Amino acid sequence: MKKALLSGAALALFLATAPPALSAGNLASRPVALELTLKSDLTMSNYEYTLETGKYYRWDITMAADGEEFAVAAPELWRNSWINEFKVGDIEVHMAGAPYQVEFDGPGLLQVWFVPIRPGDYDFYVPGHEGRGMKGKFIVR
Repeated sequence: MKKALLSGAALALFLATAPPALSAGNLASRPVALELTLKSDLTMSNYEYTLETGKYYRWDITMAADGEEFAVAAPELWRNSWINEFKVGDIEVHMAGAPYQVEFDGPGLLQVWFVPIRPGDYDFYVPGHEGRGMKGKFIVR
């Protein structure tokens, strides 16, 4: 009985003096810019990104291939992130859930504003072109 009381008191003291858990990100500040360009020769400008949980990012995805249609899928990353918005031109899309993929019917720019919340390795890819090298990875620590 004495040990239980002593253990409880020690736990209470630890919890009372423990510093608060803080996120490394600051959503009031500017996001870290990430860039991805999809090209008509079936290549991409980047194949790997290293991110930190709790940090704010803006992923600029540019479709540079004229006459092509490409989708970009990053379902696991988006399911394990807080997504502030998807932005196309002057249109902002705010969601309560994660998308699976986005599709470009021609040249353009999509911005994804997000905060990764769970560490892990998450693939992104152009569906149907993964075997040709149009796939990459987000490493979230």
